[in-house]
Amino acid sequence: MVEHEHMVATPDHHMMSNHDQHDHSSHTGHGHGHGGHVQRFRRLFWLMLLIAVPVVVLSPAFGMLLGYEVPAEGILAWMPPVLGTVLYVWGGSPFLSGAVAELRSRRPGMMLLIGLAITVAFVASWGATLGVLSHTLEFWWELALLVVIMLLGHWLEMRSLAQTTSALDSLAALLPDVAEVVRGDDVVPVSPSELVVGDVVLVRPGAAVPADGRIVAGVAEMDESMVTGESRTVSRGPGDRVTAGTVSTDSGIRVEVTATGEDTALAGIQRLVAEAQNSISRAQRLADRAAALLFWFALGSAAVTALVWSLLGQPDQAVARTITVLVIACPHALGLAIPLVVAISTERAARGGVLVKDRLALERMRTITTVVFDKTGTLTKGQPALTAVEAVPVSGYSPDQLLALAAAVESDSEHPLARAIVHAAEGRGLAIPAATDFRSEPALGVTAQVDGAWVRVGGPRLLAEVGLIALASADQGATQLHVIRDGAVLGSLVLADEIRPESAQAVKALQALGIRVAMITGDASSVAEAVGAQLGVDMVLAEVRPEDKAARVAALQAGGQRVAMVGDGVNDAPALAQADVGLAIGAGTDVAIASAGVILAGDDPRSVVSVITLSKASYRKMLQNLWWAAGYNLISVPLAAGVLASIGVNLPMELGAVLMSISTIVVAANAQWLRRLDLRPDRIQQVS
Repeated sequence: MVEHEHMVATPDHHMMSNHDQHDHSSHTGHGHGHGGHVQRFRRLFWLMLLIAVPVVVLSPAFGMLLGYEVPAEGILAWMPPVLGTVLYVWGGSPFLSGAVAELRSRRPGMMLLIGLAITVAFVASWGATLGVLSHTLEFWWELALLVVIMLLGHWLEMRSLAQTTSALDSLAALLPDVAEVVRGDDVVPVSPSELVVGDVVLVRPGAAVPADGRIVAGVAEMDESMVTGESRTVSRGPGDRVTAGTVSTDSGIRVEVTATGEDTALAGIQRLVAEAQNSISRAQRLADRAAALLFWFALGSAAVTALVWSLLGQPDQAVARTITVLVIACPHALGLAIPLVVAISTERAARGGVLVKDRLALERMRTITTVVFDKTGTLTKGQPALTAVEAVPVSGYSPDQLLALAAAVESDSEHPLARAIVHAAEGRGLAIPAATDFRSEPALGVTAQVDGAWVRVGGPRLLAEVGLIALASADQGATQLHVIRDGAVLGSLVLADEIRPESAQAVKALQALGIRVAMITGDASSVAEAVGAQLGVDMVLAEVRPEDKAARVAALQAGGQRVAMVGDGVNDAPALAQADVGLAIGAGTDVAIASAGVILAGDDPRSVVSVITLSKASYRKMLQNLWWAAGYNLISVPLAAGVLASIGVNLPMELGAVLMSISTIVVAANAQWLRRLDLRPDRIQQVS
């Protein structure tokens, strides 16, 4: 078997004619192709079942089993061969065309085995009907049941695949059918495909955003779970970016379109899911090799079976046993063992905010012993936040009054520290007074008039300039800004890079799995150690220059560690590539994302635990499916060949077909278990 035969994009490759394959590949979504084949096999199954009933009932051999006599001459006697031929040609067409395709491509597989089985039964039955062969070789009713059972098995298989590969269709379904474009005073409904960059669209409460964009009016709680996997809504307002497919839950907003079609984040997610589902993993290559070996094992077993039973003088048993071996040894379940797991796991990952670019990376994740987190933007938010307000007691200002005064001065500044102060004041619901005559002094601070007084906000250099000293010192890793009114120090504000509230949970969850957690940063050791102590990490790698991060990861690997690196910036890209598994925060740079094997669509570090959960669960299901599919064949083929016939244990060909179909269904059902995994980062699951 070749690798692409088991890729999820076309897992029904074996049962399609060349024309069908062309039609299937032309679909833009996976689900369309499988949906069409589900209907095809459903219709074909019911039609062949209707035809098979008279074939079975009017077969002399079946009549003898139930104790009634079938006319040996006349029109009724010719019903089994005539209708049996229809069953072989029409009902067996998917298998016969698949067998021809495998022969032409020199890739023998399960369709060739099925084709050989029904062809041997068909030829032997006509030979017996025409008197060329013994009447004991007439297998019309067995052939009828064989074709019907095989069609039923493939119908059920296609239903499973259609459900599995609905991932891309379900992602596409996140987009609304209609977008409402604001044109002057009018709102015009258009198809999302007609949107262009610069359009302003109205997103009503409960509606999905039709394209990536930036909010220009309105504030709403956005459900971004389809991107981040986070179930909680996030507040978004003017200036904030929103992603196609996310939902405004409580109020209407107006969004200026910044990307459409293939340029949207949702389209990127669809591409990643498709690439991951079509990627070949080590387990898949193992399954491919096993399926190829199993084909020759089945063919050899069938040949030996035919030879032995012929030498024993039982040609009817030779034909019946050979057909049964060919049917029961079809490596169908083995061919589906890995693709089904791949399809479901990547779909489940995408719904949990984890985008798998490289299947090998996901497989390696279960063996990771050390996770290295970049600090800024990964464990921390990468932006300053107010952590303390210290008012001088004799100033007469309360902390809130001091914060409001500082926010008034900083209102016209675009500096990140200024934005953090204003945001903190607004978050506390403080009334921010008006400020005039704003001016900024690099390296010193900002100055403005508030309520007729000159107010200055700045760091230690500002105090030194006016001949004052700080009354308090900030904690390690924090920035302290002082507030001066008409030459008197009123107090200070302490700001620091805010640690994500989820970071400590992620560290604890990883350590509970026996995984060491390290933090790497270019910050000073004192700053890094302070953050590391808050998070409880096992190792702090501080004062590491960007170009040295990969070397630090390599050093851990040289010490026997299997390392996963989590980062979001350009300077993380070499380390992401060096690590055994690179995980990029989805909000990070394109360079970081390109260097990673797994992308965390959100910015929640707990998603790393979700990746490990998925890696362990999917690998376990792969092994279970491989053992079942291969083990079933190794046990059932000798029984089908008749090794226990001497003690009265026989395996009829119809039962062989049933068992083959059941094995496929067992594999599919086992893979479906992965749908029960909850990979949302806010619902961490512990995996042993």
